Amino acid sequence: MVHPLRVCIVTPALAAANNGNWHTASRWGRFLAPRAEVRLQLAWDGEPADALIALHARRSADSIERFHALHPQRPLAVVMTGTDLYRDLQTDARARHALECASHVVVLQAEALKALPAAVRGRARCIVQSAARLRRSDGARGHLTMTAVGHLRDEKDPLTLLAAVRLLPARTPIRVVHIGRPLDPALGEAATRTMQACPHYRWLGGLEAPAARRWIARSRALVHMSRMEGGANVVIEAVRSGVPVLASRIDGNVGLLGADYGGYFPVGDAAALAALMQRFAAEPAFAAGLAAQCAAREADFAPAVEAGRVRALLDDMLGPRDLRATDTIDHPKIRRRLAP
Repeated sequence: MVHPLRVCIVTPALAAANNGNWHTASRWGRFLAPRAEVRLQLAWDGEPADALIALHARRSADSIERFHALHPQRPLAVVMTGTDLYRDLQTDARARHALECASHVVVLQAEALKALPAAVRGRARCIVQSAARLRRSDGARGHLTMTAVGHLRDEKDPLTLLAAVRLLPARTPIRVVHIGRPLDPALGEAATRTMQACPHYRWLGGLEAPAARRWIARSRALVHMSRMEGGANVVIEAVRSGVPVLASRIDGNVGLLGADYGGYFPVGDAAALAALMQRFAAEPAFAAGLAAQCAAREADFAPAVEAGRVRALLDDMLGPRDLRATDTIDHPKIRRRLAP
């Protein structure tokens, strides 16, 4: 009797963290559940697994190294995050070793392939993330709401947003809503000071994913000012809500929105961001052009597209064996065992 396929997905964050790693792991678990017994874990616990999928080369390095040492012939996929690609590969030997252990490497936007060592690219593929459609319902009349979503830490560059907000005219129609937990307390204090000084800025702190998604959907634009990204899910959520994006020109955004997208500003340039926000508010034709460019990419971010690519990854990892289950995305249960 052939046992069911057993797949372990290692993610360095729990559901409580409400971050991109967890949402990716949870979504991929749902996609693969019809084909395999899926375990989502903080670290591989040594239980039998036919394949390991590890999010984050550096933070999952221990699980990657142990699985590869015990099962060197079994497939092991490493999913590269923004900090992996644009920081850790240059500075961390364990992140580089994780790539050496991997039989398959995954990046989340096409520009990221260029950041991989040349020797790895033949084992690499791009799987763009997805989001369900949630269409916009406009907020208060007379105001133009722009939303920024991301926990307050240096990589997300909240200080550029705060500085840009202070540069907006006092009578601006723009209202900026900022969502994210203060992972760096000093950044939380800076957000509080900005809220006290600028009536058009509101920091809501951390929200559950559905609430944050509703704020995006009823905004006129998403502001995404990150310094590094593997492929931000909030950008995809905005596009799937018909909401254009004002984005820092980094590979993680260019890989999702395209090199010719008209809504970029230079990384860390608060004056350029403030000017872009004001142009968006003042020029309906410019705003409509960004919306059209985003709409042209929306189909790429559909869950069915991502599901097909995740299942193709599993097919390639395991070969032609035993993939007889149905191809529906929905599944009543995923086994989640969170190892310490």
